[in-house]
Amino acid sequence: MTKAIPKIILCRNRCIGSCKGARRIPKGVIHVQASFNNTIVIVIDVRGQVVSWSFGGTSRFKGTRRGKPFAAQTAIANAIRTVVDQGMQQPEVVINGPGLERDAKL
Repeated sequence: MTKAIPKIILCRNRCIGSCKGARRIPKGVIHVQASFNNTIVIVIDVRGQVVSWSFGGTSRFKGTRRGKPFAAQTAIANAIRTVVDQGMQQPEVVINGPGLERDAKL
């Protein structure tokens, strides 16, 4: 009689979901690039690593509507939502570019 071969199951992706949420970020920098056609938001921690990002196209705005103030407001809300869940309390805001909706972004 032959012996049964034991099956080896590897769970490599098991820890990824729990490790991402465990990171705490007390301080960070929010970079907002305002152009006439789009708004790009990047959230960076103290070490310089990108924590979250968003822009008008990922907020389901296409074409010329990406440059509107409401699209910028939605993109910033999407980028900041994940960072607030990770515990950021002291953000710095850096706004660059000639965009018309700079006041709405701040």
